Amino acid sequence: MGFGSRLKHAWNAFLNRDPTDYTYADIGPGYGNNPDQFRFSRGNERSIVTSIYNRIAMDCASVTIEHVRLDDDDRMVERINSGLNTCLNLEANVDQSGRAFLQDVYMSMFDEGYVGIVPVDTTLDPTISGSYEISSMRTAQVTEWHPRHVKVKLYNDQRGQKEEIILPKSMVALPENPFYAVMNEPNSTAKRLIHKLNLLDVVDDQISSGKLDLIIQLPYVIKSKARQEQAEVRRKMIEDQLAGSKYGIAYIDGTEHVTQLNRAAENNLLEQIEYLTNLLYSQLGLTENILNGSASEEEMLNYRNRTVEPIVSAVVDEMKRKFLTKTARSQKQSILFFQDPFKLVPVSQVSEIADKFTRNEIMTSNEIRQVIGMRPSEDPKADELRNSNLSEPNPDKSTQEAEVEELKKKLNTELKEE
Repeated sequence: MGFGSRLKHAWNAFLNRDPTDYTYADIGPGYGNNPDQFRFSRGNERSIVTSIYNRIAMDCASVTIEHVRLDDDDRMVERINSGLNTCLNLEANVDQSGRAFLQDVYMSMFDEGYVGIVPVDTTLDPTISGSYEISSMRTAQVTEWHPRHVKVKLYNDQRGQKEEIILPKSMVALPENPFYAVMNEPNSTAKRLIHKLNLLDVVDDQISSGKLDLIIQLPYVIKSKARQEQAEVRRKMIEDQLAGSKYGIAYIDGTEHVTQLNRAAENNLLEQIEYLTNLLYSQLGLTENILNGSASEEEMLNYRNRTVEPIVSAVVDEMKRKFLTKTARSQKQSILFFQDPFKLVPVSQVSEIADKFTRNEIMTSNEIRQVIGMRPSEDPKADELRNSNLSEPNPDKSTQEAEVEELKKKLNTELKEE
């Protein structure tokens, strides 16, 4: 592009704007916070359970989900460049990237027990034809269940607010949390832990509320109405002394005695919370080392197999069931997820693993280079599945035999001529 063209078509966000182009009425309502952002509910937002759910959702969102084509042995042949693949890996909608969308899916599923994945923009009407291309997707809260339909609360990015609409179940993926009995049942371990944590918060609020909780023993028996009025006056005097004193100091008579009750009675709330926390960890396949990032390879492998894999499989199987028609599945289309095994490998073992994978013809040199963040090599041999430790294969045996026969014929001919 020449200098004149650049000068003519260049645009600046501040200099090339007409003040009358955009008004608040044109761009929709405004909010201080993102109205589409997911927020925990049902008490989950007020406990340590939030951090547990968020950690699991982040790990599940790190698993790559692809729209692929399979061969006759159900092995992946290629990735399909479709709108569904774009939504899952690049941009799900105008507000979320593919990874942020998947994290929203998992967190909503943990909070509600199930979540709706709704194709918002499609090339064809999903209620009429199943051969539609998905352009954008969003998560939705299911508010009502019907035999063939569901009512979902979905964010409308055109109006900037959430709306309730009724959609057929055939076009909405509705994955259910595989840990529903642990996380979402009314008497589940997670709910019991949240209840105990709320009770502990109540006790802490009472202790730190600023009350003294004193009992004052007066030197006379308070049975008559006159004595009760006299005791009430005495109590009011002590309150006024404490409230009006800079350091909260008051005086009493030498015959009066004070008993302080602002010490919490002994309870086993903390022990129950520790027990329920450990129980929740074990039922979810978690450990404290996984949450603080110091887990061993065995712990992470167990966590990925027992926790991450069932959750991701629930979402992938539901999307495969709803977003791929029978015709697409007969054409060997599928939705698969892939976990990167090299994420758990320390740098000291990468060279040994790379040698074994290339020597056994599992991965090419360029695939290994891509894993460790290096650009591909231009050498054609780097894209071949071949053991570099072995010499080049010998020519075809039949070719060698033909050459030997040819030499024999030449020798016989020369001998006859002599």
